[in-house]
Amino acid sequence: MTKTVIVGTNHAGIAAANTLLDNFEDQEVVMIDRNNNLSYLGCGTALWVGRQIDSYENLFYTKREDFEAKGAKISMETTVDQIDYDKKEVHCIDKNGEAFVESYDKLILATGSVPISPKVPGRDLKNIHFLKRFQDGQAVDQLLSTEGINKVAVIGAGYIGVEIAEAAKRRGKDVLLFDAMERSLPSYYDKWFTDDMDAILQEHEIELHFGELALEYKGADKVESIVTDKGEYGVDLVINAIGFLPNNELGKEHLELFKNGAYLVDRHQQTSDPDVYAVGDCATIYSNALQDTTYIALATNAVRSGIVAGYNVGGVGLESTGVQGSNGISIFGLHMVSTGLSVEAAAKNGIKVKYTDFEDLQRPGFMKENATVKIRIVYEEDSRRVVGAQLSSTEDISAVIHMFSLAIEEQVTIDKLKLLDIFFLPHFNQPYNYITMAALGAE
Repeated sequence: MTKTVIVGTNHAGIAAANTLLDNFEDQEVVMIDRNNNLSYLGCGTALWVGRQIDSYENLFYTKREDFEAKGAKISMETTVDQIDYDKKEVHCIDKNGEAFVESYDKLILATGSVPISPKVPGRDLKNIHFLKRFQDGQAVDQLLSTEGINKVAVIGAGYIGVEIAEAAKRRGKDVLLFDAMERSLPSYYDKWFTDDMDAILQEHEIELHFGELALEYKGADKVESIVTDKGEYGVDLVINAIGFLPNNELGKEHLELFKNGAYLVDRHQQTSDPDVYAVGDCATIYSNALQDTTYIALATNAVRSGIVAGYNVGGVGLESTGVQGSNGISIFGLHMVSTGLSVEAAAKNGIKVKYTDFEDLQRPGFMKENATVKIRIVYEEDSRRVVGAQLSSTEDISAVIHMFSLAIEEQVTIDKLKLLDIFFLPHFNQPYNYITMAALGAE
């Protein structure tokens, strides 16, 4: 029997555990987590807080008993104090303060990420919250139901910030959205797309404060105002959504790290210690767009990396195919999806690219149900391989991005897309499809 200890039981840890338990009979699996719940789909927090779904119960997609039924040993509400990598021992403290040690043959670190906390005065005041765990969502949800909570400041206009801003607005609050950048969602989309997102946020009366840096929170006991480099604003609740950093606390002194502190892993999810694997938000990942190692914190990447680690620990040499960082967002009916690199991201990474844009109706003009679709395809200047794509519409155009994800993985050129066999039916699309038209427009 091989004893594998998995530290962390969210998406990546669960995927690794399921892979080992479902496919290998010679595995003794121990799962350890400091939380009191597992498998929380944090991507659904804003939907629940914004009352777009009825409750949070179904945001948990598995439970402790499921793993115990498969033979796993699970220790919840247990803190890993330290790991002795020489002796291959995980030192733990349970919820009663009792210390115990778990030995391992193989170790999988799935410790995730931690929210970035701005080091500004007043950050310890009440009514300042992050959004990461289920308990964070619960706290924000309860505060939004509390009398006197009328003005909500959201710090950070990335995915989580924009989504929770929408949720708070749906709860009838005055919402101020802050970001040091000049627009929303700058990590995933170029300005041609984020201009539309910014417009729809303003249309729904979310007060945008872009290009502003938070300097201080003020208040006696609870937060009462936020001070930026451009002014002071009275608020009753602050939600920090600046971003995340890899949680490397247990291995940073022993394992090789990436430039942002993530555990550096190979295509098998193996760290610099051959008996230690790292998965999910605490580890690096290989980008097919960059053709290099990078860091992309997404639940989908976490699941895939957990599966890869599980097979390798089990003895099957499975190599990751790499990722594109495919993602999507839907705010007040505006749907946006992207994969790979934006033009701006390519420039930051030193990749010379060109791009082609097209905008048209989803269906022929005679169709009653219709909407405009915007598409941008980004391709490398020399090789002409597709390295990114972005789409937006009030139509559901999300499935298109999967094709572009595969195109990036397979190094398809923009020219190959020009005569791609795309069917036509008025119920779905146009005879001169926007994918075809965008590709034909490439230089």
